[in-house]
Amino acid sequence: MKLGYYPGCTLKTKAKNLEDSALASLEVLGIEATELERWNCCGAVYSLADDDLIHIVAPVRDLIRAQQQGYDTVITLCSMCYNTLARANELMKNDEEKRNTLNDFMDEEPDYFGDVKVVHFLNFLEDEVGWDKVKEAVKVPLNGLKVAPYYGCTLLRPKEVGIDHPDNPVMFHKFLNALGAEAVDFDSATECCSAYQSLAHPDIALKVSYDILQDATNKGADALALACPLCDYNLGRKQGKMLEMFESANEVPIYYFTHLMAVAFGVPIDRNHFELNRESSVELLKLKNLLSEVPA
Repeated sequence: MKLGYYPGCTLKTKAKNLEDSALASLEVLGIEATELERWNCCGAVYSLADDDLIHIVAPVRDLIRAQQQGYDTVITLCSMCYNTLARANELMKNDEEKRNTLNDFMDEEPDYFGDVKVVHFLNFLEDEVGWDKVKEAVKVPLNGLKVAPYYGCTLLRPKEVGIDHPDNPVMFHKFLNALGAEAVDFDSATECCSAYQSLAHPDIALKVSYDILQDATNKGADALALACPLCDYNLGRKQGKMLEMFESANEVPIYYFTHLMAVAFGVPIDRNHFELNRESSVELLKLKNLLSEVPA
């Protein structure tokens, strides 16, 4: 099986631990994900202004690239890339007036009508691979690991492109259970981590992220799993600040969901790039006897 794969910008730099662990896991499943040629940044966020069509050009051009290369499906890993591409695709399928305006504007590109399907990695695992096959590929079951699945905003909203029910999602839970981990329910699983408010209002954003982590650990979670580099920044990389600001703050290991998949599949440890994580993520896996060596 071959897939058109859209990586997005951050997965080539600060989130290469998300990309490499995912691609290594697909290799274990016997699936080749072919990166789109000449892809560009999707814009990261979908514009909230209804008439702001210029911000739709970037994601539509990526979808045109997929169409030109013969793919009818594009798989994504980053939650924000998925949301931006999927929403742009819905507009091109369903809004004739805006579709015509955009196609006329991109006069050097072939017309696009929303024919490429945009799929998130978790959807692909559920619909095309199947959880039974995921279970069969597990070499190191994540037994004894209690993980809070954090969906955040862009995987679930708006509902037209959400990968699961916006208020009561279960797909991430199924994924973790297939790896042998225990999925821990917590109320904040679908709340926003504060997104880019971490730049505009850092103290407020820090409190929002702290509350999410507290909710997860209060429900008994050992760690939190997520799918978004911005969520990883707010919930993971900012934990040093949380420990300084809040007396009751504790270190909470943060993983991309593909990290856990790669560990369970027995993927060589260097493909996880744990050097980009806080040390607690490796320490917990070693404590649970899920890693046999410390990454270089």
